[in-house]
Amino acid sequence: MTKVSDNSEKNRFELSENGEVAFADYQLSEGEITIPYVESPVALRGTGAAGRLMEGVVAHAAERGLKILPICGYAVSWFKRHPEHQSILA
Repeated sequence: MTKVSDNSEKNRFELSENGEVAFADYQLSEGEITIPYVESPVALRGTGAAGRLMEGVVAHAAERGLKILPICGYAVSWFKRHPEHQSILA
């Protein structure tokens, strides 16, 4: 399983696969992670990398007891497709 890392220096979660990095920018506030942007490089598009990235973001938030506020269209649609994670939404 690929690990999603928190690159706090760049304020983004990262997933590295096949030499490429998909990432989700974030803003951290009291009890909440706002996700304004998710990006997957062209080489990873269609491979499920962005979905694996989002699973990792959810895991990080849950471990820290934080809620997620998705702003990015991809993140919003991902949560709509994954109702099992609705409880973590802000």
